[in-house]
Amino acid sequence: MNKVLLHTCCAVCFSHPSNKLQEDGFEVIPYFYNPNIYPFEEYKRRLEELIKIAPNTIIEENNPQVFYNYTEGLENEPEKGKRCLKCFELRLIKTAQKAKELKIKNFTTTLTVSPHKISNHIFEIGEKIAKDFDLNFLKYDFKKQDGFKITQKIATEKNLYKQLYCGCEYSIKKL
Repeated sequence: MNKVLLHTCCAVCFSHPSNKLQEDGFEVIPYFYNPNIYPFEEYKRRLEELIKIAPNTIIEENNPQVFYNYTEGLENEPEKGKRCLKCFELRLIKTAQKAKELKIKNFTTTLTVSPHKISNHIFEIGEKIAKDFDLNFLKYDFKKQDGFKITQKIATEKNLYKQLYCGCEYSIKKL
């Protein structure tokens, strides 16, 4: 069975994408690397919820300063702007590095399940990184075919915590 390292931002976003990938014949390895999530209590809550439904999740060390350094100067960018693209890039680079380390040829992300994310931007970033690491980035737009609605239904059925913002402190200020 083909393995895929699935960058995962939270339990809600993991549910439908992992099911879809399994339906398509992949063994899903969940990967949690999200130094952007603020504050630490929110990071911890999202991680704990994910572990409830995916106890085999690979958890990367949380170092928020990496996010701040990587997105420096972009603090005032709007949502879906340059800061978000840099954040996606940071997390997908780390995912590709982990995939290479684990000898997994395929990687992708749950980020495309969100209606607040432009999947084509994520695909462009993922494909460039895949080329740099000699890996395959799987271009799944998980929000298609009611994917977002399905994630919300699963989250309700499993009583999963649904966050109110993307994750970084700049997105929380937009509430």
